[in-house]
Amino acid sequence: MTLPIERARSRKPITWLTILGILLLPAAVGGILVAALQNPTERLDSMTAAIVNLDEPVTIDGQLTPLGRQLAAGLVDGSDDLDSNLTWVISNEDDAADGLADGSYQAVVTIPEDFSAAATSAGQAISDGGGTAEQATIRVTTPEDGLVADDLITSQIADVAASSTGTMLSEATMKNVLVGFTTIGDQIGEAADGATQLASGARDAATGAAAIPDGAAQLADGATQLGSGASSLATGLDTLTTKTREAAGGASTIGQGLTAGAQQLQAQGVIPAQVSGGAAAVATSARDLANQCQPLLAGAEFCANLSTLADQAEGTSAGLTQANAVATSTIAGQLSQAGAGATQLSGGLTQLADEGLVPSASGARSLASGANELSSGVTDLATGATELTTGLDTLATGTSDLADGLATASDSLPSFSDDESTSLASVIADPVAAKGSGNTIFGPTAIPLLAAVVLWFGALASFIVLRAHTTRTLTSRRSSAGLALRAFAPAAAIGAAQGVLVSLIVQIVAGYDAGTWWAFAGMAVLAGVAFAAVNQALVAVFGGIGRWISALVGVLAIATGVVSTVPGWLADLGAALPTASAFSGLIAANGGAAAALVVWGVLSLVVTTLAVTLRRTTSAKAALAAA
Repeated sequence: MTLPIERARSRKPITWLTILGILLLPAAVGGILVAALQNPTERLDSMTAAIVNLDEPVTIDGQLTPLGRQLAAGLVDGSDDLDSNLTWVISNEDDAADGLADGSYQAVVTIPEDFSAAATSAGQAISDGGGTAEQATIRVTTPEDGLVADDLITSQIADVAASSTGTMLSEATMKNVLVGFTTIGDQIGEAADGATQLASGARDAATGAAAIPDGAAQLADGATQLGSGASSLATGLDTLTTKTREAAGGASTIGQGLTAGAQQLQAQGVIPAQVSGGAAAVATSARDLANQCQPLLAGAEFCANLSTLADQAEGTSAGLTQANAVATSTIAGQLSQAGAGATQLSGGLTQLADEGLVPSASGARSLASGANELSSGVTDLATGATELTTGLDTLATGTSDLADGLATASDSLPSFSDDESTSLASVIADPVAAKGSGNTIFGPTAIPLLAAVVLWFGALASFIVLRAHTTRTLTSRRSSAGLALRAFAPAAAIGAAQGVLVSLIVQIVAGYDAGTWWAFAGMAVLAGVAFAAVNQALVAVFGGIGRWISALVGVLAIATGVVSTVPGWLADLGAALPTASAFSGLIAANGGAAAALVVWGVLSLVVTTLAVTLRRTTSAKAALAAA
């Protein structure tokens, strides 16, 4: 089905399929670009990067520190600053080179051998009190035929990982420094307390030393008296030695007498032989009489008494014999023991005299001599004590001043708790943080820019297919404004429809809330209509060159909307284009952008009307040629 719309540079009629193609072109282009470029960091896992860890771990305070391994783990696990991460492969140099060459890897991160040593060099220099600090580096390599943004993505992730590792090391180093301040302050405080105690002790010692001279004089007098007493003791001990030796001689004589008496008693017995012999003779005679007694002659009672008397006499004789043996043995033994004891007493007295009293007398004489020397030394001590008192007083004053200075130094040094040290170290290591900065290489203005550009090229496509004004301009009875509006109407409708379609595509990808989307869609529709008017004017005035200018405007919109580092004159030129107003309004709908688009549209229609008016006049020659 054909439509009553004229096709540019062709007599072929325009169909609904042609209109549909023009409508879908910006929607398709915008959908492809938005889908490809919106939040690329969410699809980083489609990129594969290799990690080549050549780092040699170092040992610090007896603990192995493999920072290269930790950095590799940080890259693999991802970063807090990025929503997602690449697909990382732990590799070696040969495999990484082959992967770059055949396209298996989009980047290679190489951690050099000295990474741990260099990264910890600053902390070691601080800990050792000297040394050279080196900066640790990593190398990011991408293939020469890599895509445009691949270098930016891999470098950004590697930089974040390296920065995080550096911040971690800086935090640890600064925490140690801050804890060192606290430790030094505490130690100086302890030293100040010790100096105060030392000053107090020195002052007390000075007071005590001042009393030494009087005590030394008293000690000298006592030492003199001790010398006199020791001399008297030595004389007395000499006399006691002589008497002890005399007693030893007497004890020896007594011992000898007791021993001789014991021997004589042992030989003679306690009971004389005459007594024991007489008792035995009496017992024998009594027994004989008893045996010879005749009861018939002497009487039975007499004989019995006589027998009893004989038994008693025998018992007495036996008892005397036994008593003599026991008493003699006992008394003789006791006398022998007494004699031995007396002899031992004699030896002990002699030993006491020789080994005890004589050395004691000699020691007493030495004591007397030492006491005299002590008296002289104590006198010197009194003199030295006076000088000591002066020195201790000076020491107490100097130590008190030292304590005051140390206390001031301790108070001047900062002191931090563990939590404060951790917090301060974190801030000092990373003092400036960017809040609210995007973590994607394409910011929130990417969609508005792409939408404005595709709507512009959609309007350009409309007037590649459609005419900017009818071929019957010269012969038509309609007004120039009516002819201009009649050519503009289908392009405006197409532009509005393109705005709606682009808004729907953007909503599918970006998921705006209702209010934001309606504002975005309204600006997109207005931009589509305004762009149609501007492109109509360009083609109406310049013809084919107008389409070339329109394409150039689209390129300028992209160039000035991607980055802020374009030359100033180019940025000014881009800001003066209608695409800049649409871009601003699509970022955040505002009255200024809408008014600017309306002004562009109205002015463009005025220019188109003027162009139509000019084309409605011609020369007779041109009219005859047309006829």
